[in-house]
Amino acid sequence: MYFRKQMTKIGNYLSMVKFAHTIFAMPFALFGFFMAMEHPGHTSDWLLLFFVILCMFFARNAAMSFNRWADREFDKKNPRTAIREIPAEIIRPESALAFCLLNALFFIATTWFINRLCFYLSPVALLVILGYSFTKRFTYFSHFVLGLGLSLAPTGAFLAVTGQFAWPPVILSAAVLCWVSGFDIIYALQDDDFDRENRLKSIPVQLGRQRALILSILLHAITAILLFILGIRNNYGFLYWTGYSVFIIMLAYQHFIVKADDLRRVNVAFFTLNGFASILYASFGIAGILI
Repeated sequence: MYFRKQMTKIGNYLSMVKFAHTIFAMPFALFGFFMAMEHPGHTSDWLLLFFVILCMFFARNAAMSFNRWADREFDKKNPRTAIREIPAEIIRPESALAFCLLNALFFIATTWFINRLCFYLSPVALLVILGYSFTKRFTYFSHFVLGLGLSLAPTGAFLAVTGQFAWPPVILSAAVLCWVSGFDIIYALQDDDFDRENRLKSIPVQLGRQRALILSILLHAITAILLFILGIRNNYGFLYWTGYSVFIIMLAYQHFIVKADDLRRVNVAFFTLNGFASILYASFGIAGILI
């Protein structure tokens, strides 16, 4: 009975942080890690890879639990989010905040075992990913802050290996920023009425649904261009371009299934298509590096 109760509690926390959504940033972090292996003098270090994955795990837990804590009053009012763990009283707000702080400390501690640069930059990363939770109160560009937070993954993983900045991971991070911002605009469409009523800011609130979708398309077009530049600059081969092609097709498809007057398939576009797109792109890219 005790074991079952503890497993239920763990499941509640994993649900709160949407652990399954790790598929958005993790593949790009792994791509950034193996991209760094192409640099002279750097070889596979599986312990370092383990630390990078731990950092991703702790950072995401901290960011999502803080977001749920910060948005708890809005989530309670919104019918779509009222079933989340805090408004549904499955997890207490103070427990969610403690969980966030614990994961933030573990994140910083883990960066110490990677290198000093990552350790010194870890508070900056936390400032971005935690600060995002308040942005809808004062700026319409919250989607871009979310994109910035996830875009830290490939550059952070690259820094973990090399300890220095370089253009390839920066290009990849810029692509992730545009990709995430674009699909988060689509996701925000389903809450634009609620956001207007509660004076929360978003691109759909500011521009309207139709123009928000156009901006999302433009952001995803920039994503495609940046990933194309990355492939050309690094002289990647057939496997990379296979993953790139699949990624772009799935990126484009979500704009065919989501319309300003028909949001029934937003979740398919947000989770399924983008999740598989990131996994396939990174998998083919990493395979191209290793083979």
